[in-house]
Amino acid sequence: MRIAIIHDYLNQYGGAERVLECFMDLFPEAPVFTMLTDLSKMPKRFEQADIRNSFIHNLPFAKKHYKKMLSLFPIAVEQFDLREFDVILSSSSAFAKGVITNPNQLHICYCYTPMRYVWDLYHQYIKEDVTNPLFRMALPFVLHKIRSWDQLTAQRVDHFIADSKSISKRISKYYGRDSQVIYPPVSFDKFKQSERIEDFFLIVSRMIPYKRIDLAIEAFNHLKKPLVIIGDGYDRNRLQSLAGPTITFLGRQPDDVIVDYYSRCKGFILAGEEDFGITPLEAQASGRPVIAYGKGGALETVIHKETGVFFNESTVESLLQAVQQFDSLSFDPVRIREHAKSFDEIRFKEEILDFVQSAIKQKEFGHV
Repeated sequence: MRIAIIHDYLNQYGGAERVLECFMDLFPEAPVFTMLTDLSKMPKRFEQADIRNSFIHNLPFAKKHYKKMLSLFPIAVEQFDLREFDVILSSSSAFAKGVITNPNQLHICYCYTPMRYVWDLYHQYIKEDVTNPLFRMALPFVLHKIRSWDQLTAQRVDHFIADSKSISKRISKYYGRDSQVIYPPVSFDKFKQSERIEDFFLIVSRMIPYKRIDLAIEAFNHLKKPLVIIGDGYDRNRLQSLAGPTITFLGRQPDDVIVDYYSRCKGFILAGEEDFGITPLEAQASGRPVIAYGKGGALETVIHKETGVFFNESTVESLLQAVQQFDSLSFDPVRIREHAKSFDEIRFKEEILDFVQSAIKQKEFGHV
């Protein structure tokens, strides 16, 4: 079967791109179609990959200002000519699932979330995340059209795979479609357990508002406890302006540095609601417990009082209480690692391959 992979963008490296790498391992002959690519922000393997970009990739300033080109993305994804392929595997939290296929093709979408900035985070995005006043005025009209397009194109997909139970519920609510849950993978063997645990907490994250890193900064300013933050993003300057002397920003770091910090931290902080959240599992694969906001994907990856603790309200007071509870508990690093191993890449690849093969058989016998 001739397979094509469609991914939203290749201009940042996170959990979705790690899932994409597993798809590339499973189907090494499949080209990767995407809206635009910035290889300077991607691992080396992508330099050798068969990447096919949309016309947006060649537009002036697209790499830096692609968010201002939102109205073009539905057109761009629909321009991909996929007639030579039998199976389309889309890796999507935004536009990739909108590709046009014919009745003889099978389209499977691995969905990280329905587009958050047109659905559940719409009002936050408009009021808090967009700073340009002209862009903010125009955006509701653009997003209204994209919302309608997003719902319409959900009907183009033959099978949805959700990355968590919470995302499966969103797919049902916004698209009216059923989905099967297959949890994303953690690269378990890359992480290690250390005997040397130090007195600092850790965040590894893109610096964007919904991650609620500001909440953690405010809490650790109050506690006067060390907090190390690895990552970068457009919200970094604001976050640094909030930070007191016990907060350290390291920016983007290579994998070996991140692995080392995971292994030595006292605990990992997940302050925002995640669709799934790979980083808490990476911390657990290092034997380290997690303090997580008790909503979304964290409820499916962290075991309360066994591999971490939850705080239930998105407030500084609630996080402070969770840190106090965390300090009163003892955690078994071996048990924490055992839990993380159940999410490893081998399991993920087996489940994806089984799903694709089953869907192909259904298609062949006319059950789609």
